[in-house]
Amino acid sequence: MSELHTQHLPDPGTTDGPLAGLVVVSLEQAVAAPFATRQLADLGARVIKIERPGSGDLARGYDRTVRGISSHFVWLNRGKESIELDVRSEEGNRRLHALIDRADVLVQNLAPGAAARLGIGHAALAVSHPGLITCDISGYGGSGAYRDRKAYDLLVQSEAGLVSITGTPDTPSKVGLSIADICAGMYAYSGILTALLDRGRTGRGTQLEISMLEALGEWMGYAEYFTRYGGTAPGRAGASHATIAPYGPFPTRDEQTVMLGLQNEHEWAAFCDIVLRRPQLLHDARFTGNADRVAHRAELDNMVRKVTQSLTAKELLGRLAQARIAHARQRTVEEFGDHPQLHARDRWASFDSPVGELRGLIPPVTVHGQAPHRLRPVPALGQHTDAVLAWLDGAAERLHDGGAPWPQN
Repeated sequence: MSELHTQHLPDPGTTDGPLAGLVVVSLEQAVAAPFATRQLADLGARVIKIERPGSGDLARGYDRTVRGISSHFVWLNRGKESIELDVRSEEGNRRLHALIDRADVLVQNLAPGAAARLGIGHAALAVSHPGLITCDISGYGGSGAYRDRKAYDLLVQSEAGLVSITGTPDTPSKVGLSIADICAGMYAYSGILTALLDRGRTGRGTQLEISMLEALGEWMGYAEYFTRYGGTAPGRAGASHATIAPYGPFPTRDEQTVMLGLQNEHEWAAFCDIVLRRPQLLHDARFTGNADRVAHRAELDNMVRKVTQSLTAKELLGRLAQARIAHARQRTVEEFGDHPQLHARDRWASFDSPVGELRGLIPPVTVHGQAPHRLRPVPALGQHTDAVLAWLDGAAERLHDGGAPWPQN
């Protein structure tokens, strides 16, 4: 197993966290790979992000909503170091390989075949870098008829069948977030952590391959089983549930929307008695069990809606709490940003960026007994180019002069 390389690096701003000293080199664009490597950076890894000279990661240009810079880029790239490098030029490719010589993990979501053309495919590196963990993220995988297809999030949601079961009966819809990218990034992140554990045991690196279609396909498991063995796909139910009733949004007298969901017959009894104040519904054959309630969803929802529209949100939430029925307010994104539970748990923190101090959520895994998490800055394009290349050149000169060799993978 390779040694960790902290002693050879310029200070990236922090050395704390369980992955402190780990070096990750990433040729990444857009969402999936940057999401994976940001999780590693949050754990203390040193993530060196290689960007196209002049333009950088295409996500930098998605919007200008965060004081002139992209909301996607801020979200996905906190805690990394950015270097501009033309990896297709002779000198840029040499420096790319010098960085990989120092790396514990190499992540890439380049176009199919691009890594091999750059000489950084796993096959080319496996012999010379036996301790290196490589992670290749693509839309459809490294083989098969779809290998070379472009794979934007909407396209993968469509190919995985997710759009067909999302939305209303009249309108199929995509999920409002880049969910195919996000789930691929999370499997890349967990796969890298698993590979690091295995390397600690065996001393060997490995090749990881993550396909967006296969990652999202895993999340489609319930729907696929339901369809394969039930004969029909789950119906599009908007914010309701295809197979549970009552479940979903209900309006209140003061024009709020409250979400509620029932899971069992004990809750149905409490709901009828305390929330609807119609205990006689327990003996109505249309609503005897969940399957009956789903079959008569329209009638049931109309009954529930008449009650909720007679109450304020505060009154309805009080009844739901008394009956111990799962419920939630339908919040806007702005309201989420001011959520009382997140404030109560002190989940927001400040971090630096090219446009000044910003605020974001701290990572969702709380490790008790450790110091409070410190969020590292979002890099400007090429901000760390000089420092990283000076480190490479200085280290090479020391080796040429007979100094201590670098640790090898």
